[in-house]
Amino acid sequence: MKIKALGALAGLALLAACSSNPTSTASNTGTGAETATGPAPGSEQDLVANVGDRVFYAFNKSTLSSDADATLGKQAAWLAKYPSVNVLIAGNADDRGTETYNLALGQRRANAARDYLVAQGVAASRIQTISYGKDCPVAPGNDESAWAQNRNAITSVQGFNPQNCK
Repeated sequence: MKIKALGALAGLALLAACSSNPTSTASNTGTGAETATGPAPGSEQDLVANVGDRVFYAFNKSTLSSDADATLGKQAAWLAKYPSVNVLIAGNADDRGTETYNLALGQRRANAARDYLVAQGVAASRIQTISYGKDCPVAPGNDESAWAQNRNAITSVQGFNPQNCK
């Protein structure tokens, strides 16, 4: 009888040991699944890392290149996957030209990117545009390399401002 009772107690002890919560240990050490898998799905970091957040334009142009089409196509697919995400597209220009001209050019660039996304099925109500003109360069410098990087449209998840512009 005592052996059966001891066996039953040993079985209960084993079951109790198996019922501990291993996820609490993992989350306390900072090794949870979120950090192991990368950026949170649908986040700004996910957009940048897995899709690409910017397209580039030729000097004095607002027409999309084939590279821009490819990036915007990925953005459209990403936005279809995350229908609750709204975005801001910021159009930019290099520092040559007047303030007025560059604001208008930046707006045309942002609109071109928006129009592409809308043509791919993204609801226009999910997209806002803004032009920073030449006021928010992403690359410092006064040469063709810097100018080429500053002629862009940058897509960001609403509420995130990758250029830190006001």
